[in-house]
Amino acid sequence: MELVKAIPLGGILSYVFSVLIGSQGRQGGHLNIFHVDIYQYELWWSWPLFFAGTFLAWGIMALQR
Repeated sequence: MELVKAIPLGGILSYVFSVLIGSQGRQGGHLNIFHVDIYQYELWWSWPLFFAGTFLAWGIMALQR
């Protein structure tokens, strides 16, 4: 159950940090931040950051149990 709760938190963390780093024109090194245009919307995303944020949130929630 904690994993289901951790996935949106990992997505929010990944989006916020990707926007902060990617909008400055940086790639983020190992974070592999990339820019996607979907119709007129811009999206910055990082899969490694998403997995790391999800694992971090899951670990914190699991420790609280």
